[in-house]
Amino acid sequence: MGLRDDLERYREVGEERREDLRAFITHGELGNGTDIQIPIKRIDLPEFSYQKPAMGGVGQGEGGQPDVGQPVGQPQPGDGDGEGDEAGDGEGDHGYYEMNPEEFAEALDDELGLDLEPKGKTVVEEVEGDFTDVARTGPRSTLDVDSLFKQGLKRKLAVDFDEAYAAGVLRVSGVGVDEAFRWARANHLPVSRAWYETRLDALPESERDEYPSIEAYEAVEAPTPVNARIRRDGLGPVPLRRDDERYRYPAVEEVTEKSVVVVNIRDVSGSMGEEKRDLIERVFTPLDWYLTGKYDTAEFVYIAHDVEAWSVEREAFFGIKSGGGTRISSAYELAAAVLDEHYPWSEWNRYVFAAGDGENSHNDSEDRVVPLMEAIDANLHAYVETTPGSMGGRHGERVEDALGDRDNVAVTRVGSADDVVDAIETILSTEQ
Repeated sequence: MGLRDDLERYREVGEERREDLRAFITHGELGNGTDIQIPIKRIDLPEFSYQKPAMGGVGQGEGGQPDVGQPVGQPQPGDGDGEGDEAGDGEGDHGYYEMNPEEFAEALDDELGLDLEPKGKTVVEEVEGDFTDVARTGPRSTLDVDSLFKQGLKRKLAVDFDEAYAAGVLRVSGVGVDEAFRWARANHLPVSRAWYETRLDALPESERDEYPSIEAYEAVEAPTPVNARIRRDGLGPVPLRRDDERYRYPAVEEVTEKSVVVVNIRDVSGSMGEEKRDLIERVFTPLDWYLTGKYDTAEFVYIAHDVEAWSVEREAFFGIKSGGGTRISSAYELAAAVLDEHYPWSEWNRYVFAAGDGENSHNDSEDRVVPLMEAIDANLHAYVETTPGSMGGRHGERVEDALGDRDNVAVTRVGSADDVVDAIETILSTEQ
């Protein structure tokens, strides 16, 4: 095993010893942005320790080689003074397992048993795929021989018939060319009068009255099935025509880009204390990471609101606090305007996540928010109600009453950090 194998093994050990994903989301330091650093115990790579210059030879102390039985020296005092050093009172040395959003999404899928497969909406290019389509023209090198043969074979079988059976009707007493031709047409046999004339000329006189009537002939004789005739006589030549030719060409495949916009809405009114803000961050941040890892392009819109709503940067989103009241519909009005102007539903997957303590102004939930949620096309609408130590308001309940039967609306409640992962699972499993 070489050094490269050792390094790979240490990376594997680091991944195995990273903090449990559920525990990290619930209690860990989430950081800011898309840098995902999950704590692990430090694993030091082995290295050689070289002796400093002028320190003597191997096993050699001061004064040269000691004699047998001669003491090699007394214990020397350490750097400390001996007080307070027994247990080690400094900070531990911790490392981090760095995970990108794609790895995080995969790990969360494994943790929660999810398998979200985003759909692309915007065609970014067209590429040539496998040679699965056919056309009537093309270079000879792409001639589909199998297709050509099948076309010829279908034509052969369409006009194929049991010639012996068709000609046998001439052995009926009194049947001539005209009557035989009418009988053949009635039985869908593709023969002509000229064909019967040729067969009648070749038929000996002694065989022309073998059957007293056509009914008697049909009672005794029957056409041999085509598969039996092919086994008996062989397939024979298959007629090929130029208009049977088909040429293979590559199918044109559209490559779509999986693009998503996530609108995060947060109540910043006076009732939203630090604990509620922290719970919202613990739900929204992993959701942002997850969707970033699932989509090719991910953009985020952050909207804060009390009675009015305004757009903010992510860095300020989780820390804002206002002393005003609450009107949740103002945030949805702004979200609708932003989405319509910049993120059309035909081109973007859209998620609208809102969070608060359930408090809202009188009748705003029923009269304004619910209709706005119905009007905004989105993969998923979610409302996260933070209720640490209290029952909270009734906004979530009113959304559930009005939209709970829709498959793109999720309402979840978070009373403590222990509820965070369950809330994330509720939201993502609703989308799935």
